[in-house]
Amino acid sequence: MTPLRKLLMKLSERDVMMVLSLIVGVLCGLAAVFLKSSIQFIHHHLTSWFDSEAYNALYLIYPGVGMLLAMLFVRYLVKDNIGHGVTKVLVAVSKNESKIKPHNMWTSLAASSVTIGFGGSVGAEAPIVYTGAAIGSNVARYMGLSYKNMTILLGCGAAGAVAGIFKAPLAGVLFTLEILLFNISMTSILPLLLSTISATVISYIFLGDKPPFECTLSPFELGNIPFYLILGLFCAACSVYFTRMTLWLEDRIKSIKKPFVRWGISAGCLGVLIFLFPPLFGEGYEYLHELLNGGTIDLEGRTVLDFFLRTPWLVPVFFILVLLLKVFSMSFTNAGGGVGGTFGPTLFIGAIAGFVVSRVINLVGGGAVVPEQNFVLVGMAGLMAGVMQAPMTAIFLIADMTGGYELLIPLIITATLSYGVARTVEPYSIYTKRIAKRGELLTHDSDQAVLTLLKTDELIESDFRTVKIDASLGELVGVVADSKRNIFPVLDSRQHFQGYVSLEDIRREMFKTERYDTLHVYNFMRSAPAYVYVDEKMDSVMKKFETTGAWNLPVVDRDRTYVGFVSKSKIFSAYRDQLKQVSHD
Repeated sequence: MTPLRKLLMKLSERDVMMVLSLIVGVLCGLAAVFLKSSIQFIHHHLTSWFDSEAYNALYLIYPGVGMLLAMLFVRYLVKDNIGHGVTKVLVAVSKNESKIKPHNMWTSLAASSVTIGFGGSVGAEAPIVYTGAAIGSNVARYMGLSYKNMTILLGCGAAGAVAGIFKAPLAGVLFTLEILLFNISMTSILPLLLSTISATVISYIFLGDKPPFECTLSPFELGNIPFYLILGLFCAACSVYFTRMTLWLEDRIKSIKKPFVRWGISAGCLGVLIFLFPPLFGEGYEYLHELLNGGTIDLEGRTVLDFFLRTPWLVPVFFILVLLLKVFSMSFTNAGGGVGGTFGPTLFIGAIAGFVVSRVINLVGGGAVVPEQNFVLVGMAGLMAGVMQAPMTAIFLIADMTGGYELLIPLIITATLSYGVARTVEPYSIYTKRIAKRGELLTHDSDQAVLTLLKTDELIESDFRTVKIDASLGELVGVVADSKRNIFPVLDSRQHFQGYVSLEDIRREMFKTERYDTLHVYNFMRSAPAYVYVDEKMDSVMKKFETTGAWNLPVVDRDRTYVGFVSKSKIFSAYRDQLKQVSHD
């Protein structure tokens, strides 16, 4: 036993969690600093030395090279799927007892640094969340903590990662509660706060105390509220487009089975998109800085489409194309072998949405009607609320990382409207849509969360004595004499379940020895009211119990090979035990 474990074992459980949450926060802060610094280092050394005439040619090649390096790293060294980090964290909590593999503490950092540093059109936030969650999970596993405490530390890691990369401690906590769907009490929120504060302090020490997106804002005016409502509706429409198009595109691209062919097509398409629309290169945050400070994006000589920006009404057209195609560039990057997330592109598209709406309003008004930088900032929150379906996270993250608390009212208006409208059309976020369809999503509903965590194959009882369908009554009585159960599964010669015999069904006949050879099992056999499949979700199993009124149901494989029985009483017992784990009091 290591000295640290010996020391912590002397403390109470509450004190242990406090100490470990601070440690996890510091480690996540360091991971965030490393990721941001490595991306900037690679980007600077790749782009600082060439002039504008070579710009498009080199930017046509760079992203594909980064995707290839990331793909080779993942394919031949990691040998594991490390993409879509936030979704992976959700699955780890619901299916893997909050356990994340140790390599995830560094592999996502390495792969995403190369992908984004070379210009992949994705964000660094999902990889750092996956890294932070892995740090929390593995610290908890090293200390031998329970599922409950491991889940809390996993949340501390995710929260610390968000706080560290954005310097936004409150947003880190809200991210864990809203997006990771944690159902925890106020007593369990203290570790999250300690983790986010320590991660933010580390980020301040190494990256300075300035917010990630400094901006020059104009005062909020009540007269602009109708325009913020328009922005909210536009962000909702963009959110639905973003979610559905991203998932559809990735599925289409990944249907190309040969990985190097998939990489070649994706790299070529991405290069062409960046050649035509330079803001699609990398995270695109340098363009956001310009827009957030009321400036204009100058692409003169950097794209063959720069003539769009010379005509006032073609400027919003150009940026609508950027908005729509960002989803394509992001999907090409991820599906083509790169490693990155959708968090950064969400901020980027939201900012562009805010700019387009405000620019159109100003053009229609014939003069400066609304402050465009304000709408850029609020648009970031609007799209995040719609895509991630996390309005509180969106409001406070944008306010935290820009210093834009003076726009709190329009942030709330736009984010809330975008969230409400988008959720009406699309009930799941981009992180939860796929796993919700598989029935693997935990929610704030404790009952549903427990059913999601319970696994049918772990509750199967296999100590029932089986009988053949053509066995005689005498053979059946012999089986009954050696059994402690009162149900006897009936199988055919291929071990397929045919039905069952209950002790009650043969009670009157089992003492009539003269009938032992004339009666057979099939004379007493009942059909099962329903089958349970070994891989069936627990909420489906409970519906079958409710519909049939049975207390025991047979469990079979998909070809109806008998596996065992599952009982309502055992499920209730497991439910009570699991509820204690889910309730983080």
